[in-house]
Amino acid sequence: MHLCTQMNYQETLEYLYHTLPMFSRVGAAAIKKDITNTVLLCEAIGNPHTKFKTVHIAGTNGKGSTSHMLAAILQTAGYKTGLYTSPHLKDFRERIKVNGVMCEKAFVVDFVERINPWIESVQPSFFEITVAMAFDYFAQQQVDIAIVEVGLGGRLDSTNIVIPELSVITNIGWDHMYLLGDTLEKIAWEKAGIIKKEIPVVVGEFIAETRPVFDNTATQENAPIVYAQEKRYVSDWAYEHHQLKLEVAHRFSNEKETYLLDLPGIYQSKNCITVLEAAHQLYLKGWRTDTQTIKKALPQVKKLTGLHGRWELIHQHPAVILDVAHNEDGIRQVVEQLELASYLHLHIIIGMVKDKDIDKVLSLLPKNARYYFSQSHIPRALDAASLQRKAGTFGLNGDHFPDVNTALLHAQESAHKDDLILICGSVFLVGEVAD
Repeated sequence: MHLCTQMNYQETLEYLYHTLPMFSRVGAAAIKKDITNTVLLCEAIGNPHTKFKTVHIAGTNGKGSTSHMLAAILQTAGYKTGLYTSPHLKDFRERIKVNGVMCEKAFVVDFVERINPWIESVQPSFFEITVAMAFDYFAQQQVDIAIVEVGLGGRLDSTNIVIPELSVITNIGWDHMYLLGDTLEKIAWEKAGIIKKEIPVVVGEFIAETRPVFDNTATQENAPIVYAQEKRYVSDWAYEHHQLKLEVAHRFSNEKETYLLDLPGIYQSKNCITVLEAAHQLYLKGWRTDTQTIKKALPQVKKLTGLHGRWELIHQHPAVILDVAHNEDGIRQVVEQLELASYLHLHIIIGMVKDKDIDKVLSLLPKNARYYFSQSHIPRALDAASLQRKAGTFGLNGDHFPDVNTALLHAQESAHKDDLILICGSVFLVGEVAD
């Protein structure tokens, strides 16, 4: 399809969403099994990714939070910082930010018009175009450094054309097995595909099955590898005014530092350990990511970068919390968080997409909650009635609703002011919660 006339922003988005295969909408059919298209697109626009420094971040869970924390630290250090993440919650432009500010609508329109001659010949996916768009924007904005979050996997992900200052792998868990492999070793191998020749790599969490995979790839690439959890650990934590207060100890010197974090989920303690080591590795390379800068940045990650949907309190009395957890490990962390929360009754609004391990997620959820089954408005969404039936077999009971806001209305009407309402199960469901 050629663009005959100048499109406005809304028309440009419609074109991107409906003309190009989009994983978040249709699933595996949108995935291209190599990075050729991204290479071709970036060559066509002058290889923008070679014009700025990057940090490349992969992992099953936590890569979004980790990316935003690192971006906040680099911004606080005074660097003009790009941030590429996916998917978005509300606005497509959340994917592409500089110093926490989304790219302009006019840029999106202009970029799609400029690359249109290559769309027919290259036939890129939606994700490949957005990656090229982000790199073009960061080059145009002359960022000092960009934090680039992997979309899916690592080895074959469109973002894997960057040669970064540092690679980061947060953790390995069960997600997208139909694309990445049916063992943790296979999934780890795909994620380890971001390890580049002689570029240091920080691994957040590892287990017996995944460590040899990382060690082998790092050895092959002659890349220095550091395991964050071997360097520091959280020795104590507390909640203070909706913030997470972490006491972090060094494993060798036992020196301790206290950090305040405005992302209150206790699971952020693991991401914080990864971020501290990544910041240290950048510091060793000459970046101004010292302890004082980190301490200044972490209490204002949301303000600096616009991160949402991580154990995010959006309403009180009753408390309404959003969390984008959507796979086995993510839901397990949310359930741990629920055990720390105080409330009278628990209400859970959940929607999922068809290609997740739904049975595994449902088996982890608490039975002593009232459920409101819903669905997001994308083709991949599992319809709410089917989710309700499946959940019933796990002893999870409740009604189904056509959309998340109707479900939330019902939950709020039946909740006591001291109850807790949690919305989770799909990034897309959380994204449809009305402001």
